[in-house]
Amino acid sequence: MRTVALGSQGLRVSAQGLGCMGMSQSYGPADETSSVATLHRALDLGVTLFDTANVYGDAGSAGFGANERLLGSALRGRWDRVVLATKFGIQGIVRENGRTGFRLGADPAYVRQACDESLARLGTDHIDLYYLHRVDPATPVEETVAAMAELVAAGKVRYLGLSEVDADQLARAHAVHPITAVQSEWSLWTRGIEESVVPAARRLGVGLVPFSPLGRGFLTGAVTAGQEFAADDFRRTNPRFADEALAANQRLVDVVRAIADERGVLPGQVALAWVHAQGEDVVPIPGTKRVQYLEQNVAAADLRLTADDLARLDELAGQTVGGRY
Repeated sequence: MRTVALGSQGLRVSAQGLGCMGMSQSYGPADETSSVATLHRALDLGVTLFDTANVYGDAGSAGFGANERLLGSALRGRWDRVVLATKFGIQGIVRENGRTGFRLGADPAYVRQACDESLARLGTDHIDLYYLHRVDPATPVEETVAAMAELVAAGKVRYLGLSEVDADQLARAHAVHPITAVQSEWSLWTRGIEESVVPAARRLGVGLVPFSPLGRGFLTGAVTAGQEFAADDFRRTNPRFADEALAANQRLVDVVRAIADERGVLPGQVALAWVHAQGEDVVPIPGTKRVQYLEQNVAAADLRLTADDLARLDELAGQTVGGRY
């Protein structure tokens, strides 16, 4: 796989990364054997950017930090081939009255603590790209980023990133220390960042890392109306996957599938190719714990959509039914 510059600070990564969250939570039971095989196969295929977070695993049976421990075990002795990205700032998952939310924290003391804990779980001496997972409303983003900058000075972190920020938060953070990447949900059915975050990132020379570029599996065409999700599957309570919304959203997949059939490829590959077509500064991180799906996703990095394909897909903007969470 080709490599690209992520942001303007000197970091180079594979044109497509691998999101690792689903290996430990949210999409059914963990399968360590399959996940490790997927991580190793990703390296074989030239994927270098691996994305995790300290909280991944908190919602599953393995507990807080499980995903970092998985990567630490699977990638031991291979760190020279990896650009490791991890995140902090979500200190736990809160469930109350049938709803799920985040417990946030990103004060300077916790920044330092979280980094040391992640390094220990991962079994490495530095993190290549360290993200603030969510801005802590109790701590100005400038204070959080100043503490993250201290980690860069100490050699524990190479580059800084932000996740799910708005344009103002990005500009304020970037004024404290250069930000290399912004991670946001971005796909054919989630396009909210295009109005202000994408232009702001490009003005500042910040790379864009879309997560859930396949719409949490929906845009692959594998999810159908009336589908039952496992009790531990995040989509079971996601508004977009509720029965009426799911049925209404099928029209998006119909267009994606039609183009895929015309091109002789898979719907998910068309959806990923659309994300790649948004610019060379865009590095999506589709997640999977299966080698088969990894190989399909990697092949999408070389798929070039025509101007007509892109126009038909762009007509889907604004048609999604249901909130992201």
